[in-house]
Amino acid sequence: MNPPPTIGRIVLYTSYGTPGGEYLPLPRAAIITQVESPGYGHSRVGLAVLNPTGLFFNPSVEHAPDDKPTPGHWNWPPRD
Repeated sequence: MNPPPTIGRIVLYTSYGTPGGEYLPLPRAAIITQVESPGYGHSRVGLAVLNPTGLFFNPSVEHAPDDKPTPGHWNWPPRD
């Protein structure tokens, strides 16, 4: 089981990509900046997303179902 999200944890955010497919949805490193509903489960969090071209701030991002990469959602990085 994954831990509950907490401020300062590093997670993965999956970008949306573009409708025409010029840019595909890609995983990006992100830092949790706020937790809307603390605890276990599918919590919404605020993220500072680290992109190659700069930072993107999103105050309310939902957890990806079943921890599978989903555009516009966050999930835990895989553990090897």
